Amino acid sequence: MSIWDRIADALAALVAGEPLASVFDRLRGSAERSVGFTIAVIALGAKLAKADGQVTRDEVATFRRVFTIDEAEAANAARVYNLARQDVTGFDAYARKVRAMFGEGDRQMLIDVLEGLFLIALADGQYHPNEDEYLGEVARIFGLDDGCFASLRARFIDGLGHDPHDVLGVAHDAPLEEIRKAWRQAVKENHPDAMLARGVPPEALRLAERRLIDINRAWDEIRTRVAA
Repeated sequence: MSIWDRIADALAALVAGEPLASVFDRLRGSAERSVGFTIAVIALGAKLAKADGQVTRDEVATFRRVFTIDEAEAANAARVYNLARQDVTGFDAYARKVRAMFGEGDRQMLIDVLEGLFLIALADGQYHPNEDEYLGEVARIFGLDDGCFASLRARFIDGLGHDPHDVLGVAHDAPLEEIRKAWRQAVKENHPDAMLARGVPPEALRLAERRLIDINRAWDEIRTRVAA
């Protein structure tokens, strides 16, 4: 059964008139983590689309910033998007349910969700101040600190300036060995196998590809400066 079949089953379990946010209350246990991740990114992405006042983006193209979606499965992805977009429930309620579903100790999975949202925010080639405010609030609800959010912004938003120290989450005056340790840990945590182990579906592993490129580039920049 594909991830999209499992999502269709989760949606079918909703009572008539019940908001999409209720689906998170039913997704419990490790077997449902990939379903929860996928619905979380799409649902919060649908709310994000309203943040900059532009709700006419091509939905499937937006999803494909994060997920590999077969043409046959596009309808299921669009259904999740439309349910969330039409739901009057605020994005903050969605974010709280996502945090509760993954648990207080599952910080990395919440970072994965937020990273998917950054990709969706950039789907139209722009990063609106309202999108920055939205993503910052989602990060706060997820319990992610300012340093984590700054690291994601440094990687994704060129207009804010690329700082390799922010990407690796280290202080500018940190010794090289400490930075090397942070780089190695980041590579370990963001390897595709590690992401699969914590529940990110294979359809979303392009997140790992993008992340590892940024992490390795940051380390190369720092060690080159030190050696110069």
